[in-house]
Amino acid sequence: MSDRPEWLKVRANTATEAAGMHAVREVLSRHQLTTVCQGARCPNAAECWGAGTATFMLLGSVCTRACRFCAVSTGNPHGIIDEDEPARLAEAIADLHLSYVVLTSVDRDDLADGGASVFATAISEIKKRSPKIKIEALIPDFSGSDEALRTIISSGPNVIGHNIETVRRLSPGLRDPRAGYDQSLHVLSRIAGLSPRTITKSSLMLGLGEEQSEVLETFRDLRDAGVRALTLGQYLSPSREAAPLVRYVHPDEFSSLEAEAHNLGFCFVMSGPLVRSSYHAAQTIPACSD
Repeated sequence: MSDRPEWLKVRANTATEAAGMHAVREVLSRHQLTTVCQGARCPNAAECWGAGTATFMLLGSVCTRACRFCAVSTGNPHGIIDEDEPARLAEAIADLHLSYVVLTSVDRDDLADGGASVFATAISEIKKRSPKIKIEALIPDFSGSDEALRTIISSGPNVIGHNIETVRRLSPGLRDPRAGYDQSLHVLSRIAGLSPRTITKSSLMLGLGEEQSEVLETFRDLRDAGVRALTLGQYLSPSREAAPLVRYVHPDEFSSLEAEAHNLGFCFVMSGPLVRSSYHAAQTIPACSD
């Protein structure tokens, strides 16, 4: 692809934002934690941290799956988990005075429950230290396990997200064979069925070769599954080995798709070139409150 268009060029952080990010990094380093904001070099990190929001990765940095759009290392963690991680995470969040956190993880097919119990423990620990905080769990598919989903739901996150990633046609060529479009829809539908009061959320990357009609079909599938919140962002290839970028999506197209999503009944939609799954996540709850 040619050079990135102007709308994908990120402004430099102000001195105040830079100082704030340094302070956050100091706390994270002390507790031996890394946010997804750092690991993914998110262009919105300063904005989100300044608003009291951050996204944390649980269960290590090695994923048991190999999706073609992701740069996370693939391998077998051999069932190893960091038993102290939930407590350290809760302490760091309290130290940072965060008001909204997103917890996500790599896929851990090497664990019997896919890591659901670690999510649940982390959520419980965070609530003990920060009773007023709002929590979003951005989960893997847990191989479609109802038991794992019940474990997550029982810990009481305010929002549960699971990303469908792309349209049905492109999914087999982009996602690990153990994942899939229909399995993601199943997971989202089960969350909505098991816990109707929990806000369900999903996300798509655009620019991978999808047609607008396919994107709208995915919107309808997600709504049929009970999904209420949606984010849309530009795919950017993270490495030479990853799936290639097919096109840059113009901001006007993102705006048009946002309107279409609202028309279909999504109560929260963030759509734009620099939008990522957790962008403005704290707005999800007020937007979707009955």
